[in-house]
Amino acid sequence: MGRPKSNNVQVNISILVEWKIGLENLARIYSVEEGETITFLDLMRRGIQEKYQLKEQGDEWRKISQCFTL
Repeated sequence: MGRPKSNNVQVNISILVEWKIGLENLARIYSVEEGETITFLDLMRRGIQEKYQLKEQGDEWRKISQCFTL
């Protein structure tokens, strides 16, 4: 029995330590404001979604993921 298919793709990137620290600090602020745990990775995902006006799933995600794999 194989693993179930997923539409998710893992992407490995490098960012400056200062950026990560800044994002972690912002994530703490957002966590308090929203009443749930927000990570710096969540903020990066939100930024990409907002920049490219993407929905959670569907054709838009496939479209942008194809751009990154070219």
